[in-house]
Amino acid sequence: MRSKLIIEGNAVYEIDEDCMLRKSRKNALEKGREGKRSRKEPLEEQAEEGR
Repeated sequence: MRSKLIIEGNAVYEIDEDCMLRKSRKNALEKGREGKRSRKEPLEEQAEEGR
């Protein structure tokens, strides 16, 4: 397990870097799926408008 210690004044935070990496990958996958859907919507709207 990799971790990073952040010290801000009197507060100390421990960041689990492995967890952050998994979370960012999961978010990237979800954005990729949403991106595919959002690209189709404008094309469908243009077809309905007769463009």
